[in-house]
Amino acid sequence: MSARKGTRIALWVLTSVVIVAVIAAASIVIVRQLNAGPDVPPGTPARPALVAASPTINPVSADAPEPTRAGVRKALAKVIADPALGKLTGEVTDPLTGATLWSRNPDQPLIPASNTKVLTAAAVLLGAPQDKRLTTKVVAGAGGQVILVGAGDPTLSAQPIGAETFFTDAPRIAALAAQIRKAGINVTSVAVDTDAYTGPTMDSTWDRRDIAGGDITPIEPLMADAGRIKPLDEFSPRVDDPAITAGQALAEALGVDSKVTKESADAGAKVVAKVTSAPLVTRVNDMMRYSDNVLAEALSIELSQVIGGEASLEGGARAVQQTLETKGFDLTGVTLHDTSGLSYANRVPAALLDKIMAGTAAPGAERAGQSNTGTAQPKLRPMLDGLPIAGGTGTLADRFDPKLTAGAGWVRAKTGTLTGVSSLTGTVLTVDGRVLSFALMSNGTSPADARPALDAVAGALRECGCR
Repeated sequence: MSARKGTRIALWVLTSVVIVAVIAAASIVIVRQLNAGPDVPPGTPARPALVAASPTINPVSADAPEPTRAGVRKALAKVIADPALGKLTGEVTDPLTGATLWSRNPDQPLIPASNTKVLTAAAVLLGAPQDKRLTTKVVAGAGGQVILVGAGDPTLSAQPIGAETFFTDAPRIAALAAQIRKAGINVTSVAVDTDAYTGPTMDSTWDRRDIAGGDITPIEPLMADAGRIKPLDEFSPRVDDPAITAGQALAEALGVDSKVTKESADAGAKVVAKVTSAPLVTRVNDMMRYSDNVLAEALSIELSQVIGGEASLEGGARAVQQTLETKGFDLTGVTLHDTSGLSYANRVPAALLDKIMAGTAAPGAERAGQSNTGTAQPKLRPMLDGLPIAGGTGTLADRFDPKLTAGAGWVRAKTGTLTGVSSLTGTVLTVDGRVLSFALMSNGTSPADARPALDAVAGALRECGCR
């Protein structure tokens, strides 16, 4: 069970609009009942029946008016002039037609921050089976030792059975321990196997202080709760030895008091316990919703393994670029040092981000009778579910203040933030019922100033009929 299960709202942008929660008279607690008892004054009407909330999903109108370039330019003229945006690049597209409605230096590469994850999610969904699962296993070693073998799944959790987990449907170390005990094995020690990955565990452009800051942990194929010290805290500091820490969690669950070491398991070692991850598509959406850097890096390495590449940080970055190029995306100007966006050395043009988002939102064959001159990417459609909802979920939960801008509930977008860097890529449903994709990148100003300014741009698109 996920700690954030209540906020994970499935919502397909081109076949639905954002669900507005209706909570009306669900429960009224009063000291006395109004329809019974001696204290009810004569003539008091009977208590009304409780009203049940009935959320609905309404399809986007097939006849929504088509926006124009002039209309979009007019709608954005004021908000894009805000100096808080610093160096701004961007693009807005109508996914239904594939027409670019507005752009500003869209081919100029800028630092994308976590908008890098848009590339990562797209590549993984396009290049790997979306129902793929990872199996973390425990094998028998010598002399009563058991070896916890990493499979590249950072969603593995040290939380007890029945307790909430950060990631959706996370496998548990406690379940591994239960299987080992059930097998009647007298465990004397625990070791961990991290041979599934090769190469450095930290990119050369990362700052190790970000481990304590909660942004990253050394990328090893074995870890618990993506290395978080506080498993349910999104911003928790992370450990600097994730594999050993996961092994210690298994030792504690088994009541084994011995030092956890790193060992290589024999290829034919007997499997004594195993747990499986959630499907790949679920893990991609968890990564997008909470912008988890560790999960992003692990997913890109998983993709590299699928396509026959190296199981390393560098291999993951290559796999993302190779997959997108193979699928027809123009990667001119793209530089990826990592796949999470933590690196200041990354460069991505807004045009690529918008093309991915437009392809994600473009209607496919399921929208019978509607032509689409853009490039629909049906395999990317699940990514829409993982995009945070403005003013509602994930990294947009505290953004799009309705007192400052429109868009709350109508914008779904991936955020990106580093010092001096802010970015926002996603979709918006306009007041006329048209879905637009957008990518906005701001470099050179404080995120405290740039993020509200970016929200205002997306909010202007929401209010825009743009005709």
